[in-house]
Order: sequence, then structure tokens, then C-alpha cells
Amino acid sequence: MSMKKKSSGGGANWMDTYGDMVTLLLCFFVLLYSMSSISEDNWKALVMSFNPQAVQIQTATDGNDGPSADPGGMSGVMPVPEESQEEIDEEIDTLFQAIQSYIADQNMQNTVSVTRGDGKVFVSFGNAVFFDGESPALRKESYPVLDAVSNMLSAAESSLQDVRIQGHTAQASTSRPNNPETDRNLSAQRAANVVAYIQEHCTVDPGRLISEGYGQWRPVASNDTVEGRQANRRVEMIISGRNLELEAQEGITQYYTTSPKN
Repeated sequence: MSMKKKSSGGGANWMDTYGDMVTLLLCFFVLLYSMSSISEDNWKALVMSFNPQAVQIQTATDGNDGPSADPGGMSGVMPVPEESQEEIDEEIDTLFQAIQSYIADQNMQNTVSVTRGDGKVFVSFGNAVFFDGESPALRKESYPVLDAVSNMLSAAESSLQDVRIQGHTAQASTSRPNNPETDRNLSAQRAANVVAYIQEHCTVDPGRLISEGYGQWRPVASNDTVEGRQANRRVEMIISGRNLELEAQEGITQYYTTSPKN
């Protein structure tokens, strides 16, 4: 009799364990279902609780209803203004005209040129506008020019995809290339110094400011002449406007962190 009772008790314990497991599985699936239908406000609260500094900028996406399919993205410290492609193109064209007018007003046509491309503005600054000789340090005379450009970029910041600053050098000797380390560092440092100055004097998100150094390897003229070398020693600025169609096709969510306040 005692063995029968012990066997009966063991079976009851096994059934209790099985029942607990089924209950836990049921709770698990209920939790999964509830997460699949989480509200936008709750999703925002969850994300911000983990990273209060995170700012979400989301392009249009296709898919089921859910936190990642919200076409408006997450409102945060740096929301993306609602603009049409026509408004963006007009603002980029206004920026181009402003730079063009500034060059003319300052009689800088011989040292600075600006052209307009497909959604882009190309500005080429002669070497002497920003730098002395082989130095990467900005000349004080360049500050007013960079201040003016920074203000123009700030006025168009909501329409900008990115601003690339490219540093270029000339081949000093026709018989041999420049020293790679010196050549690359000089062009990169010059581009970086221009970007750093603009970052400190405009409101464009720093993540959209890019510096690139090409050394002597992107010439626009022959290095055989003094004039050609002067043309090759330059700093170029490529300003790209946003392309809403491309953003929608890629469906990319980008994250930026707001700059710390001093």
C-alpha cells in the first residue's frame, strides 16, 4: 500500500510540473502577442528609457503596423522637417545663388568657383584662400569666408544630405611623386581643419560634415606648369541636397546623438 501511494504521489507531482510548464508557455506566447501590438507611445517610452540621447530619423517604410513602420518616425530632439523634393531643390538652388553672389561681391572670381549639378553645389577654393605654403593651419584672412559659408549652410541645413570637404595638393616635382605620408597628411589635415571650423560656426549636424584628403592624385590641371600646380592645390566643397525618393527606396533609419551642451 505504501508503494502504491508513493507512485500515485509521484504521478501527481509530474502532472503539476507539466501544468506549470504549459502555463509558462501560455504566458510566453501572450507576451509575444502583446509585444507585436505595442503602441507607438509605449515604444517611444521604452527606447528613450534605454537611451535618452537617441534621436530617430526615419524615412518612409512599407510593412505591417508597428513601431518600425511609423512613416513619421520618432519625434525627438532633432525631428526631420516635412519638406517636398521641390522645396529642397529650391533651397539648394538658393544656396548656390547665395554663394555665387558672395564670390562676386568679394571679387573672388579668380580664386573661388562655384557650379551647380544634379542636386549638388560644387565650390572650389584656391589654395591661397585658406592656407599659406605647405601649412595646414587656416589663415586668419580665411575666417570671414568660412563664416559666410557657415551661415549659408545653416540656412539650408534641413535640405542638406551632407557637406564634403576635399583637400588636394600638387606634385611638386615632375620627376617623382610627393612623399606619400607628407602628401596625404597635408591634404587630410587641411580638409579636417576646414570642417572643424565650419562645425564650430554652423548649425548643420556634425554627422553630415565629412573631410577627405586626396593628396596629389585628383589633379584638374597639369603639374608641369606653375599655373597648373596652383590650380591643383585647392580645397573643394561638395554640398549634396536630400533626395526624398532615394531615402524612401532605401528605407533607412538613421540615428544621431545630440551634441553635448557646454
